[in-house]
Amino acid sequence: MSDVSNELIISAAQGDMDAFEEIYKATSAFVYNVAFRITNNRNDADEVAQDVFIRAFNNLKGFGFRSSFKTWIYRITANTALNFCKKRSRSDQGKVEYDPIVHDVSASDDGRQELDKAEARHNVTALLGVLDPDQRACIVLREIEGLDYKSIADTLNININTVRSRLKRAREKLLRTVRKG
Repeated sequence: MSDVSNELIISAAQGDMDAFEEIYKATSAFVYNVAFRITNNRNDADEVAQDVFIRAFNNLKGFGFRSSFKTWIYRITANTALNFCKKRSRSDQGKVEYDPIVHDVSASDDGRQELDKAEARHNVTALLGVLDPDQRACIVLREIEGLDYKSIADTLNININTVRSRLKRAREKLLRTVRKG
């Protein structure tokens, strides 16, 4: 995610739509990626990302620069995605999407690399699908996005010990799943 300047945030908070568009351009890929990793579904991630930017736009005036903008948008994204997952029916959890790239790649070396990447993405998506949304959010923020425990706790607005226990349980569940094959 590219940096968002304080001036840009202030301008957007004052109603400058061009400034908000710049914030959107700087953060949209990041927001979508976090949403996708938590929801484990492309369509759901699209919907969550849309909700995130609506919330960000409506709450930008309340951004008090007490945390970094990245932490603030993380928090909105993670909480929106978690709430979305909790509302979604249990029957939809754990489903893995069809990845068309797996079927569209030629057998060349470049194609083989793309196929390997697609398979790795598929495996990560499938593994994340076995976790409950709270565990998934912690794993995504720690292992994929690289946040430290305190930042995860701040982002999800939970106790740091809760972060530790969710990560521990998630890792144990992932290990059990991998061992089962």
